[in-house]
Amino acid sequence: MDIIFLSDLRIDTIIGINDWERKVKQTVVLDIEMETDIRKAASTESIEDTLDYKAVAKRLIAFVGDSEFQLVETLAERITEIIRGEFDVPWVRLRLNKAGAIRGASDVGILIERGERAR
Repeated sequence: MDIIFLSDLRIDTIIGINDWERKVKQTVVLDIEMETDIRKAASTESIEDTLDYKAVAKRLIAFVGDSEFQLVETLAERITEIIRGEFDVPWVRLRLNKAGAIRGASDVGILIERGERAR
């Protein structure tokens, strides 16, 4: 089992339950680990034989940037559904950080895992 990851992917979006949050885009920060098998790609050196992290990032930037969810829980769940469903990823771990959401805390957010991890 191999992991391809994206760290510190910053995307501006409408997120939150307060009136002001429905009007102003905030930055969410994504850290994503995605299970895959890189052996074939390592042999062929073909992007078609691996999980294309650039394609994943572009898809998430478009989706999250256009979304207007109230809860980070909903956004996190939808992101993992996209990764697993559209990119055929059996297991994903997502850390979604809504920086600055709580005064006095540098980070606040959610960490979820979806799917079965190979051993």
